Amino acid sequence: MRNLTKNRKLYIKPVKFTSTQGPAMNDIPVPLPAKPVKFMDQLRAFIRTRHLAYRTEKTYCGWVKDFIHFHQKRHPSEMGAPEVDAWLSHLANNRSVAINTQKTALNAIVFLYTQFLGRELGQLSFNRTNKGRRLPTVFTHEEAMQVLGCMKGDHKVVAALMYGSGLRVMEAVRLRVQDVDFAQQCLVVREAKGDKWRRTLLPKSLVEPLRAQVDCALAVHKQDLNDGYGEVYLPYALEKKFPKAASSPAWQYVFPAPNLAEDPRSNVIRRHHIGEQQVRRSVARALEDSNIRKKASCHTFRHSFATNLLRSGTDIRNIQELLGHNDINTTMIYTHVIGIHERGVTSPLDNFSL
Repeated sequence: MRNLTKNRKLYIKPVKFTSTQGPAMNDIPVPLPAKPVKFMDQLRAFIRTRHLAYRTEKTYCGWVKDFIHFHQKRHPSEMGAPEVDAWLSHLANNRSVAINTQKTALNAIVFLYTQFLGRELGQLSFNRTNKGRRLPTVFTHEEAMQVLGCMKGDHKVVAALMYGSGLRVMEAVRLRVQDVDFAQQCLVVREAKGDKWRRTLLPKSLVEPLRAQVDCALAVHKQDLNDGYGEVYLPYALEKKFPKAASSPAWQYVFPAPNLAEDPRSNVIRRHHIGEQQVRRSVARALEDSNIRKKASCHTFRHSFATNLLRSGTDIRNIQELLGHNDINTTMIYTHVIGIHERGVTSPLDNFSL
């Protein structure tokens, strides 16, 4: 999106939390021709008819391009299982990708052939990667609070939501005003991974900061309306079904971007949410300032949410629901993170003094 810097003055700083970064539009689908001719444009258009997340679209298209380039730009319709086996084996043998990365690449190619091209690949016999799944890095509660203490502004509130509610970073920055239910003390996550809605916890300690942030967002929205703007992007063509929803307070982002920008899909001047990359950079700086020597990121807060709930005795099924996992096995990995220390197992060396 093209930033409208002349509208910088429209940003109203919240009482406690301020945003100093501009909008990031990396979750905005690139415009496509009305009648796509190029292969990748046709694939993107097909993916959008299936209402897959834009991040999934980018991931799948990235792996499809990699597959095509590996085979000297041959058209996928001219290839089949042997070429897929060769490429997936190359990822394992020569590029040493992790097991989940190879699975994602496989999913992309299976989608390409079975869904888009309407062909069954049949039996595949590629070399599977031997790099197993690693245990996630987690913070102790003290470490999480130490990192949060080195942050400020709305980025701090976003990070606190990741730790206190188990949100992914994109789920946090995409929160709408209507998604925050103060009466029920919960959050409704609508634009989640896999297009699955869920409810999760609203920490009591975040009630007041979020009220202040919502008040700020609504104040920004009111100013935008006075200046002839005030619309936000609505998913799933809701704008056509509910023409006034885009400018209603309920649909406004809790964490609005500081600038208005032109939406490339419709050329409408809108206010987007703050960018996830800005939050990631803030977390990286906070990790450095807090002197925590762990390979951590925004997602570490979500991992820490799950492990600390498990440590406190929360049922694994409840944690699965709060995180929005389809498969309980995905949630079970957190039992391995805390398991050995929580069972009272001690090293034999600790029974002796050196």
